[in-house]
Order: sequence, then C-alpha cells, then structure tokens
Amino acid sequence: MKKILKRIGIFLLVLGLAGGLTVVGLNLYVTQSTKDRIITAEEAAQQEADCILVLGCAVLSNGQPSRMLQDRLDRGIELYEAGAAPKLLMSGDHGQIQYDEVSAMKQTAMEAGIPSQDVFMDHAGFSTYESLYRAKEIFQAEKVVIVTQRYHLYRALYIARSLGLEAWGVAAEDVRYAGQTYRDLREALARVKDVGNCILKPEPTYLGEVIPVNGNGDLTND
Repeated sequence: MKKILKRIGIFLLVLGLAGGLTVVGLNLYVTQSTKDRIITAEEAAQQEADCILVLGCAVLSNGQPSRMLQDRLDRGIELYEAGAAPKLLMSGDHGQIQYDEVSAMKQTAMEAGIPSQDVFMDHAGFSTYESLYRAKEIFQAEKVVIVTQRYHLYRALYIARSLGLEAWGVAAEDVRYAGQTYRDLREALARVKDVGNCILKPEPTYLGEVIPVNGNGDLTND
C-alpha cells in the first residue's frame, strides 16, 4: 500500500509540474510573440486601421464605467481624435437588460464629442475571443487598433492574429488597479484557454447579420 501511495504521489507531482510548465510556456509564447504589436498612440495614428476596438469590462451599479473601463475609453477617444481610425467599436457584455457595458461606453464617447454614427456597439462581446471573432465576422474589420490594459493586450493580439486580423495594441493608462494580482493569475489561465480556442476556432455565442464597421454606428443602437 505504501508503494502504491508513493507512486500515486510521484505521478501527481509530475502531473502538477507538467501542468505548471505548460501554463508558463504558453504564457511566454503568447506574450513574446505579440509584444512587438504593442505600439504608442502616435504610432497607431499611422496605421490606417478600420476601427479602434475598445474591449469592455465592468460598469458600476449606477451604469457608469469602472476606473479600468474609463481608462480604456479615454485611450480609445484619444486615438480616434488623433486619426488612428474613423470608427470606434465598443465591444462588451450586454447579455442582460440590467447590465449594459456597451451603452455606457458609447455614451462616454458621445459626451467627449464623438458623433454617434462613428461609434459601433457589439452587444455580444462576452469574452476577448468573442469580441475579436465578431469584429472580423460581423463588423467586417480587417485592420484594428485594440485598446485595453497592457496585461490583457498580449492575449487580444494573439487571438486577432490567429483569426486573420491585422491588429496593433495600444495600452490604456498604466495603473495598478485593486485586485490586480488575482487578475494577473486569471489572465495566465485565460491565455492557455484561448490558445486552445485559436486552434479549434469555435463560433461565438451569437453571430447574426453583418454590420460593416465602415457604415453607420447607429445601426447598433438598442
């Protein structure tokens, strides 16, 4: 019995080490293979992208953007005003009537003076993978500038490349947000998951009719 338990213990240890090495290896691959696609706002203005894709995250209970989301929006608005792209694509979670990331995102852009027709909303951007998939298939984007925090950009750029999008990333303001350690650990696992998604290429939760991002963003209004 002791020998059996010892063998089981060794097997579990080896399995754990193998799993840990896999996570570390895939994270290094994702970050190192995309780091050169992270550019400055000034460089982004030279890329002639179809749209600036702002990835959504939490909104507060009063419907206002969280600090993290506000920083993404501020960068996206800055890029639009600098001429990085003629359209903004706000992609986030609007899977429930009472929770709406994308309307808050569009409202913020409009309050900054951006015309409503230049701001598209992707109401079914439930994950980074789905946001990039839908940017290509639903909104017909070919070249995008992605805006999110730097730690998140590596995965977004990896997914974009795997799906056939030409993409650059511009990081939102470099801030250490509350709960960032947990977020970093979660991101490490999400990179592993999305490497698998990029191999299998599952369809997102929703597809729907095509709404070209070079048209009128008001077509995406509720």
